[in-house]
Amino acid sequence: MIENEITERILKSAFKVHTALGPGLLESSYKECLSYEMKKHGLFVEKEKPMPLIYEEVKLDIGYRLDLLVNNKVVIEIKTVECFNDVHLAQILTYMRLGNCKVGLLLNFKVASLKHGIKRMIL
Repeated sequence: MIENEITERILKSAFKVHTALGPGLLESSYKECLSYEMKKHGLFVEKEKPMPLIYEEVKLDIGYRLDLLVNNKVVIEIKTVECFNDVHLAQILTYMRLGNCKVGLLLNFKVASLKHGIKRMIL
């Protein structure tokens, strides 16, 4: 399955979760529900996936964790913030590089309409 097909299923799941729950919950609530919904759509989902940093050929486990990794191809970072800022964008780009993924989705569930809380990133 290619990244576009994966992101289509992810976004379908995210819209369903946001419609059911609305804004205002903790990130962990959306993460669990989104994970459940994506699995129903046949996606392989890893939650809180540890992501080591490799520096000068040394693998350092310094606590980076991806919110969700889907089909080993798409990184999802979930937020419940007023709006995205540069730190959020830098964070998902870093996770994409560490995970060797070309596509990432930054999803903000603290919005009235989820279409205003989606940022698709491509390396």
